[in-house]
Amino acid sequence: MAISTGTKKIKTAVFISGTGSNLENLIKFSKLVKSPISIEQIISDNPKAKGLKFGKYFKIKTAVYNFRNINKAEKEILSDLRKKKINFICLAGFMKILSKKFIQNFRGKIINIHPSLLPKYKGLNTHQRVIKNKENFSGCTVHIVNSKLDAGKIILKKKVKISKKENSKSLARKILIQEHKLYPRAIKKLLSSL
Repeated sequence: MAISTGTKKIKTAVFISGTGSNLENLIKFSKLVKSPISIEQIISDNPKAKGLKFGKYFKIKTAVYNFRNINKAEKEILSDLRKKKINFICLAGFMKILSKKFIQNFRGKIINIHPSLLPKYKGLNTHQRVIKNKENFSGCTVHIVNSKLDAGKIILKKKVKISKKENSKSLARKILIQEHKLYPRAIKKLLSSL
């Protein structure tokens, strides 16, 4: 899939499972004149995902897929994305692991934001694990998605200092603020290099 970064924005889908704060942030970013993306679709595996409300609010199509049968769900999603000519995917708190086959359809064009300084603390419950291990720093990372969990090429990272009184909730809030700044910067960086 050829990507042109001229004045035409790249048709993008955002995949979510929860509250959608990164989604909301990306939608606002996509509306800026200098943004290289246009968000055309919001996809979720969770019909109760609070983030789906941003679809209604910003008039962006939403779709919920049942991942009980992952092959069926992925086939339906691919067909949907092709119809909408979507070339780029941002994962924003999407809690399902996409198959290698799905990822190969979008080589280097699926990115994810992870709430730790990768390659440290891949997977879930990152903030609890970071605090338990008495780390001095944590942060967030935007990376290209490949078939290994949280192991794709890193685009950008942001370091966050952990205070002595930090708990997992306060650290999550602190890192989320940085995620909102980092994700758009990473998208610009990646798409300007393609």
